[in-house]
Amino acid sequence: MKISKRELLGGAVSATVATAGPVRAAERIMPRIAPGPFDPTTTSLSDYDTPAWFRDAKFGIWAHWGPQAVPGQGDWYARFMYTPGHPHYDHHVKTYGHPSEKGYKDILPLWTAEKFDPEALVERYRAAGARYIVSMGVHHDNFDLWRSRHHRWNSTLMGPKRDIVGELQAAAKRRGLRFGVSEHLGASYTWWHPNHLYDQFWPKLGVSYDGADPRYADLYHDNRDEPFVNTPASWYTTNKAYQAEWLERIRDLIDSYKPDLIYSDGGLPFGDTGRQMLAHFYNTGTKRGAVDVVYTCKNLGSGEFSDAWSTQDVERGALTGINPKPWQTDTSNGDWFYKQDDTYKSAAQVISTLADVVSKNGNLLLNVVLLGDGSLPPQSEQLLDDLAAWMKVNGEAIHGTRPWSQFGEGPTQGSEGAFSEKADYVDGDIRFTTRGKTLYAITLTEPKGRIVIASLGDRPGVATPRVRQVRLLGHRGAVRHSQTPQGLVIDMPAALPSRHASVVAMTLA
Repeated sequence: MKISKRELLGGAVSATVATAGPVRAAERIMPRIAPGPFDPTTTSLSDYDTPAWFRDAKFGIWAHWGPQAVPGQGDWYARFMYTPGHPHYDHHVKTYGHPSEKGYKDILPLWTAEKFDPEALVERYRAAGARYIVSMGVHHDNFDLWRSRHHRWNSTLMGPKRDIVGELQAAAKRRGLRFGVSEHLGASYTWWHPNHLYDQFWPKLGVSYDGADPRYADLYHDNRDEPFVNTPASWYTTNKAYQAEWLERIRDLIDSYKPDLIYSDGGLPFGDTGRQMLAHFYNTGTKRGAVDVVYTCKNLGSGEFSDAWSTQDVERGALTGINPKPWQTDTSNGDWFYKQDDTYKSAAQVISTLADVVSKNGNLLLNVVLLGDGSLPPQSEQLLDDLAAWMKVNGEAIHGTRPWSQFGEGPTQGSEGAFSEKADYVDGDIRFTTRGKTLYAITLTEPKGRIVIASLGDRPGVATPRVRQVRLLGHRGAVRHSQTPQGLVIDMPAALPSRHASVVAMTLA
């Protein structure tokens, strides 16, 4: 049924609005996959090859942002506000009221994004070295941040009443940057199960939370027998109607905004349904016979994953060696959504992570935390300033580079996999990138005095490349160096051209 804007009451849904759950799968008429080289089979999709723009970009910035930033309590607020004993529940009851009376639907009108300036933000992201920008499309809270044709719970009709995806896309395209969207909708149908429950203690014993109200089933879902229980198997719904709804809405996102990248928070959802989405995305993104778009998802056991037809994303983690295919790590300088009194990563930690990832044939997608109103907290402001200063001097060692024969050297041993990121390194930790005959050595700490690159030691019987020229990026003077059996010895100047990390560029014979 159609819902008028007047009935939406400025973002809060009127109690008189009749709503329904998802249309039965049999009643949905799915549009055909766009014509092109791919059909929804793993054999066909395995012909995919990562486009050059992604391999060259190396660094993207993500606006992982939405209504859940408003309470200032961090990630997964929409779930844990319905979980007694969790700090989010306690905060919600104290600040907004009991979730049987004031639920997540009542947070949405509070997200007005009055200080959100996409032009200024994207300009700062570009200056900080980002070559692609990613907008939240829809998080697990089932709230679309675009002009959704299939879902009334969206940012153009409620909350800020703005097309967040569209505004960020326009700002990115005006600056020649690639644009992506993240979709977390696939997991929403099980993740949000707690909103159907109730307190098991007085004084609200047995009083259902507002998610159980059928008037809001299109926000909260109505599959009360599919809880997420922290296992990969329970991350995605088996309900065919919800799977069809997911396809419908993500197809809308693709067709309306034509993103260069899509990120799924998990593996590719829903088997054949997910492959239909992917084939459509790749076909619409094929230019001059080659796919020009990227789909990135996770190898965590939820949904499907293959690096033959997708780009691996490793959340808050890395790989231990050079991956033969491009990949991406995603992380944040703080919590995924703004959290009061949070601990933030320093610029030094972000730069060392970037160098480590790029040296292993990966990209870094960094969320830079936004306040609920769309402005940057001081820690994010400082990070962007520091990254801009560093990239102005050292960006040539990042953008457009490729891995060397080895990713690096040094005493710090990282671990592989999601949620294992290493952000602190020590003197002697170095990462390598290359461009043509130039080899870049990126120190992961601020070097003092002399550094030795052991991998370039001139040892008898070892085929070590001869170093013909050495320069320190950002330094105008000559750099004293010698190639010895112990390594390439470089005397660093007393005044370094950049903080946090330095880059030595070497021309190899």
